[in-house]
This record gives sequence, structure tokens and C-alpha cells, in this order.
Amino acid sequence: MSPTPPARRLRLGLPRRVFSQVLLMQVAIAAGVAVLATGLFLAPLGDQLDDQAMRRALAIAQTTAQQPELVREVRDTPPSPNGPVQREAERIRKATKAEYIVVMDWRGVRWSHPDRKQIGGIVSTDPGQALAGKEVMEIDSGTLGRSARGKVPLRDSDGTVVGAVSVGIAYDNVRARLIHAIPGLFAYAGGALAVGALAAWLISRRVHRQTRDLAFSDIAALLSEREAMLHGIREGVVALDRAGRIRLLNDEAQRLLGIGDTAVGRSPDEALGTGRTADVLAGRVTGTDLLTVRGQRVLVANRMPTDDGGAVATLRDRTELEQLGRELDSTRGLIDALRAQDHEHANRMHTLLGLLELEMYDDAVEFVGEVVGDHRATAEQVTERIEDPLLAALLVGKATVAAERGVALWVSDRTRLPDRLIDSRGLVTVVGNLVDNALDAVAGKPHARVEVELRAEGRTAILRVRDTGPGVPPEHRELIFTGGWSTKKPPAHRERGIGLSLVRRFAERQGGSATVGEAHGGGAEFTVVLPEALAGDGPEPAPSAPSAPQTAKKES
Repeated sequence: MSPTPPARRLRLGLPRRVFSQVLLMQVAIAAGVAVLATGLFLAPLGDQLDDQAMRRALAIAQTTAQQPELVREVRDTPPSPNGPVQREAERIRKATKAEYIVVMDWRGVRWSHPDRKQIGGIVSTDPGQALAGKEVMEIDSGTLGRSARGKVPLRDSDGTVVGAVSVGIAYDNVRARLIHAIPGLFAYAGGALAVGALAAWLISRRVHRQTRDLAFSDIAALLSEREAMLHGIREGVVALDRAGRIRLLNDEAQRLLGIGDTAVGRSPDEALGTGRTADVLAGRVTGTDLLTVRGQRVLVANRMPTDDGGAVATLRDRTELEQLGRELDSTRGLIDALRAQDHEHANRMHTLLGLLELEMYDDAVEFVGEVVGDHRATAEQVTERIEDPLLAALLVGKATVAAERGVALWVSDRTRLPDRLIDSRGLVTVVGNLVDNALDAVAGKPHARVEVELRAEGRTAILRVRDTGPGVPPEHRELIFTGGWSTKKPPAHRERGIGLSLVRRFAERQGGSATVGEAHGGGAEFTVVLPEALAGDGPEPAPSAPSAPQTAKKES
């Protein structure tokens, strides 16, 4: 036989779903408010009914005491069950539906009473205050039971108190009115509770749709997972509300954008300043995988709107990828230069072999001397004007690549740059980007030429790169320095529109500038000014002879 399964214990408690919990709590609150309001209303209602009954009794007593014949009859006739005072008092009692009307003289002897046997006797409660000329309202018990009473003095024409009038209203009638009011109060309370329950159900349904029927524990777990994910991923996340203000920044976004928690609650323009990055986050620039530059970082941004009217933007750091892409470009340039040199070297060796086979030994010696001299002259002319080895090596390599592409690369006669650069690698990046752009602009055009000018004025370095290409239209001269903006087709390994943006940002970090204008004779002229780029003041290098174009013709 199979063992008997253990009995499941009944677990009591709140339901797990947000919808059920919210509904239950709101109904409980509505019921509690209805009960409390009813109790607070009933508590003073009894006192209000007592006060109304006493005032009504007092008003009847005042009216009775105003009867002109009553004083004379109390004074001139003896108390009698059939006397005029008894008849008048009973008439008024029946008309007002009071429980009793007792008229007494100054000694407290009754002249009227609903029970005729009580006439001529002393009243059961103290009439002292009324006989002293005061009006009294009270709840008291007498021969007819508990009642709400009003007592007034009975005065003659001279104002002398000759007796008193006491009127009572049965207290059972007062309690009956209170009990009669309770069902109506409960009906109103029930109606209010029903309306509150309906409103609670509607609100709970809305909460149900918005929370997707999750339990509170599930929501807490999701929030914990969200915090862990946002601050653990290596991708920047920026959330904006419907007003365009930043409402969330994860750690990676703060690192990539260079801002802190103080940016929360501010717009991207206020937190980042004007620029392409702020435009992308604010949604003024649309698209996927948008490139932007922030400081020294190249970022790829994507922005997705949310259902509440806000948006979430993600940021990826492509700085290292861009650096790898540029290193790949440099490597390809070096390979192209080596290929060009290998081609030219093979042509020269074939020429030398032919001269030797023809036994033209003197011509062969002269040919070798010219080749070695030309190459040496090219390197020497660059190093004479540019003493920094990295820049000199860069331009020599670019000259070889330019020759392979059929472009004349010139080093300007005004070029004078001593070996005192503080950040030679940064200037290498600037020169390489500008020269590459210039070579791309003039490639395939007749009489293509690129001229490079590098000179120092005190501690300021000035770079100019001119080309004979189509130039830059005036309306595009600021756009070309914007990250991600380019008219060229991007290569497979990286994006376009980054080089010139990095050039300007490098110049601005140095306190300088990067601009573009029209070169003399057509084409574009890029000018970069870098203050404080050189260390200390040293003697300016002496001018040298005019340079020849740093290019070579391929021999076939």
C-alpha cells in the first residue's frame, strides 16, 4: 500500500497577488472609514436629540407661563382636578403632545398634572431654581418616569414669582428617534462602502494591468535584479522621463559621460552641455547605432521610447575599437608603403640587371647612386624640418603611400618644428587623420597634391594641411567636426565621421582650435592651433633650402 500523503496545512494570510492585496486593503479601509464616520455621527446625535427635547419642553413651558389667566387662577382658585388650571394645562399638553404640564404655586403644590390624583400634592423634584426666577432645562426622573424637562417661573403683572410651570417630554420618545435614525445612517454608510468598494475594484484592476498580475515579492525581486543588472553591465543606460529629464543613470553611463548623480532630474543639455551627445539622448538626432564623441571616448548610442512618454538610451564604448581600426588603417598603410617600395625596388633591380648584362657598368653605378640619393634626400628633407622622430617617420611613410596612390605629398618650406613636443603621440594622431582625409579627397584626380605645414611659434604648434580636392562647402565646415558626420562610405571594420571630431576635441583640450577653410587655388585647408604644445622656449631651427615634393613615380 502506498503511504498516506501528509495532510496539507491550511495557510491563512494575505493573498500574494498585488491586485488582490490592493483590493482587500482598500475595501478594509473603506469599511473602517464608513464605520468610524457612522460612529462619530451617532456619538453626538443622542446629545443633540436630548438638547432638542429639552428646548422644546422649555418653549412649551414658556408659552404656557405667558397665559394671562393662569396667574390669576393660581392665585384666586384652589387646586382642583376639574379646575380651570387643570383644563388649560391638559389642553396645551394634548396640543403639543408633551408627556405632562405641571403648574405649581410658590410652595411647589401642583395645580395640574396628567394624573389627577397628583393634583394638590408637592412636586417630586426640586422646583427651587424655577421658583427663584430661573429657567431650567434638564433630563430627570419623576412620577411619570424619565423625561426631558423645561421649567420656567410664573410671574404676575408686577414680575413677582407666584409659581412655576414644568413641562416634560417622555425620554423614551427621544431614544426612539435615535434608534429610528440608525437604519438610515447604516444605509448611507452601506452606500458609501459600496461606492468605495467599486472604486477600490477599479483601481485594483488598473494596478492589475500595470503590474501584470505580479506578486509584491516578484516586484521586489525584479527591482533587485534590475539594480544588479543596470549597475553590473558594461553598457551605459540613461533613462529619461516624458519631460526629457534624466531619471536614471547606471555606473557605466556615469563613467562614459563623465557625470555623476547630480545629473538626475536635469535635461541632457543641462547635464552635458550642447553637442551631439545631448542631441542624441534628447532624441533630436534619430537613427540606430549613432556615433558621438564625449571627451576622449567614442560612443555608440541607441535610443528607444517607452510607453510612459519617456525613453531609454544605451551607450557603448567604441574607443578601443576605433583605436584598433586606426591601427589597422596604419598597418594597411604600412603594407601599402612596403608594397610600393617592393614594386619600385623590383623595377630598379630589373633596370640594374639590364645595365649589368649590357656591360654598362658606369651607368649602373650612376643609377644606384641616384636611387639611394633620392631616398636619402626624401628622409633628410623631412627630418631637417621636423625634428620629432615620430612625426618625421609618419610623414616619410605617408609620402610613400601618397606616391603609390599617385599623389604628391609636400612638406611646406615654412615647416620648422623642434623636438620639444609635450604630446607627440597626440599630434601624430592629428596629422595622420588630416593627411589621410586629404589623400582620400584628392585620390584619382589629376595633379593631386597635399601640402603639410608644421611650425612652432614660441610654445604654440601650428599645423596646416592643404589639398587640391573639391574643398568643403561653407555650410558643412562645422558639421564635419561633429562626431558621426561623414559623406564617405564607412569601411567594414569601423565607422566614419570620428577622425575630425577627435582632432577638434584634442585641440580644444589643449586650449586650441581646429578649423577648415578654402585653400589658395581651391581645395580645403585645415588649420590646428595647439597652445602650450612645446616644452620651454628654445632656439628656432635655421631655415633650410626649399623642399621638393615628397613623392615618387612608380616605374614599370
